[in-house]
Amino acid sequence: MDSSWKTIIEPFKIKAVEPLGFTQAPERERVLKDAGYNVFNIPADKVLIDFLTDSGTSAMSSEQWACLMRGDESYAGARSFFTLEKTVRELTGYRHVLPVHQGRAAERILMTVVCGPGKTVLSNSHFDTTRANVEAAGASAVDLPVAEALQFDLPGPFKGDMDARALEAKVRALKPENVPMIIMTMTNNSLGGQPVSMRNLREVSEIAHHYRIPLILDAARFAENAFMIKRREPGYSKRPAREIAKEMFSYGDGCMMSAKKDALVNIGGFLALNDAEWVRRAREVLILGEGFPTYGGLAGRDLEAMARGLDEVLEEEYLAYRLRSVEYLGDGLRKAGVPVVEPPGGHAVYVNAKKFLEHIPPSSFPGQALVCELYLTAGIRAVEIGSLMFGEGQNGNFKPARMELVRLALPRRVYTQSHIDFVVEVFAEIAKRKDLIRGMKLLESSPRLRHFTAKLMPEVA
Repeated sequence: MDSSWKTIIEPFKIKAVEPLGFTQAPERERVLKDAGYNVFNIPADKVLIDFLTDSGTSAMSSEQWACLMRGDESYAGARSFFTLEKTVRELTGYRHVLPVHQGRAAERILMTVVCGPGKTVLSNSHFDTTRANVEAAGASAVDLPVAEALQFDLPGPFKGDMDARALEAKVRALKPENVPMIIMTMTNNSLGGQPVSMRNLREVSEIAHHYRIPLILDAARFAENAFMIKRREPGYSKRPAREIAKEMFSYGDGCMMSAKKDALVNIGGFLALNDAEWVRRAREVLILGEGFPTYGGLAGRDLEAMARGLDEVLEEEYLAYRLRSVEYLGDGLRKAGVPVVEPPGGHAVYVNAKKFLEHIPPSSFPGQALVCELYLTAGIRAVEIGSLMFGEGQNGNFKPARMELVRLALPRRVYTQSHIDFVVEVFAEIAKRKDLIRGMKLLESSPRLRHFTAKLMPEVA
């Protein structure tokens, strides 16, 4: 498309529609109370605009739907596996491809193989399931983001980077043999969906390989990261997104992929590695929990759709539209007086709930309070990324998370501009009465990933 136009349009037309869940305020009050003030427990048909996650919520293309009819459903050696394997190898350069049903399965398999007591995994930032899988395998997870990643009000091109100096110091302190891998999450989901620069990825790769530590990429949003490199990093503006993505993968020794993000499918993922011994052990774990290695818990049609999505996601008209959609929401929230993590990321806008609801302390979960208010006001579902998700208790004392955010994750190819305009209007209304919003009290939760299972209630005024 001619780049001289100011308006970036959707690079698709709508072929099928699905009704939204319109509700009235009294019904939403009852639904939220019955859900224990945890929006994960709300039935989807009671949600109007669903920003809970961008994972598995994409609208598939007509070509992806056509792939469903081409799926080979053979138990072993299905043609569809080899289609996916070829696509992944060409994109990443990694030799061995193991399909799984979603990203956390790849995490679980890999952590089972390489982690254990006394081991520490280092990352720019582990996301919730990654951290939980590291810890479930008996290891520790340590985040080493750059300092500006936590300066939410200040814009910066690559706030997803890892602090390379801190990384090298930590490796030396722990001793390389106690660091089974380094993980680069691209984009950095826990801290605002911020991208990783090629310069930083190259530097981290050099450190990892100097100490003979494998570098694994969490590639769930690799295409969005690649396009932000194209937009923001000197020397890349004229390079195709596909070529940039291939360079990104070249600095790693393998990747974990939730295909439910940048492969534009509703289920699926893969683990791609170069180390033959890791693959041998991973395959044994995969067979126990996922299925035979050529289907990995998926139908052949899902493998076909995943392969197609990995190509479609690198179309630059799509990526320009995708990033502009997120920027548009961020622009609207700023105008409504809502503080957001700057700049808006590739897949979501993150509201700084700590700043927006200054009267609510971290121990009363300001992010969750805002999440509940969004649902009560207009049926919008979002997710807290703060002390409910990442806070800890130490010796009976509450240790808050480093951030109190609310993530508005935009499903790919799902909502239109008028939907986003409505969300901005709702936030503007909430901003007028934000001082009346009460904090939340945690009643019960599971020890890991407690935001999925927590039950809460509003604090008494």
